[in-house]
Amino acid sequence: MPFRYLLFHKPFQVLSQFSPSDSKRTLSDFIQVTDVYPAGRLDYDSEGLLLLTDDGPLQHRLSDPRFAHPRTYWAQVEGAIDETALARLSAGLVIQKYRTRPCLAKRIPEPDLPPRDPPIRFRRSIPTSWLELTLTEGRNRQVRHMTAAVGFPTLRLVRSAIGNLAITSLPPGAWRPILRNELPVLPNPAF
Repeated sequence: MPFRYLLFHKPFQVLSQFSPSDSKRTLSDFIQVTDVYPAGRLDYDSEGLLLLTDDGPLQHRLSDPRFAHPRTYWAQVEGAIDETALARLSAGLVIQKYRTRPCLAKRIPEPDLPPRDPPIRFRRSIPTSWLELTLTEGRNRQVRHMTAAVGFPTLRLVRSAIGNLAITSLPPGAWRPILRNELPVLPNPAF
């Protein structure tokens, strides 16, 4: 039987697990396909692309940082981000006694996203900025820790792409099967 691959747009405040939770929504509230599991995670307060599969070797390659596959995030941050902060993010910085790998970081216009429920808090006197960050590692809450370390806390975080797979035209809470030829092209591990 061939492997199954699903692309899911995880909404805000959904756990990246199928096992039930007393008060929180989980993947089982949206996906009724059996025996598929997330290849990587998005935390409860993040939204965006999640790849699910029953292909164990692919799950390993997508989760293991040695393979350095790109993940792209859109982050709405508090404040008007400057070039100094973008340069620090790009070069890599120390968070929680760990030095992050260099990444691609740039300011972007506000992406065309559906409104978040509940919405981001609005402060008339404090502007926000949108960034696009492409990482080749995925530590727990890494983007949030990185933006906070340069003085711009994350307000909204959306994973917009996993390798060559993008969020386009997949609304929050929706999923679709993906074909094998759409799967991310992964580099060889650096041993």
